[in-house]
Amino acid sequence: MILKAEVMALGDNPRFVVTSLDLPTPECLYRDLYSARGQDENFIKMLKNHLASDRTSDHRFLANHLRLFFAGAAYVLHQALRTEVLIHTELAKAQPLTVILKLFKLAVRVVAFQDRIKLHLPTSCPVKDLLRRVTEILFLTRPPPPLLA
Repeated sequence: MILKAEVMALGDNPRFVVTSLDLPTPECLYRDLYSARGQDENFIKMLKNHLASDRTSDHRFLANHLRLFFAGAAYVLHQALRTEVLIHTELAKAQPLTVILKLFKLAVRVVAFQDRIKLHLPTSCPVKDLLRRVTEILFLTRPPPPLLA
């Protein structure tokens, strides 16, 4: 158990580690687990400015760490989309939220066939040509070869 007792107005800020474990030491628990959780929160808050996320903290280290991993992965995917697929388009330098609103939050009519799914866009869709180009590029993209162990 790690307790934080805070006195505001730049006063005391003692922290206590209470454990029945022999290893790791209370100092290691505080430094490596508790403080690392706080650092992950800082990274999540930093990424929050780049992504559309409103959740920044949890009381568990692993939950924050996983959220940071997902936020980082989403940012890498967004960068790859912008630099590899959206290059030379109006969205080449767009923020993640703009890409989400223009390409992913669309009203479509979904028609399911036995071997495929067709999405019918409205006739007045302003990004129809861009979507056609993006889907053609993604269709032609081949996955990288598997990594050898």
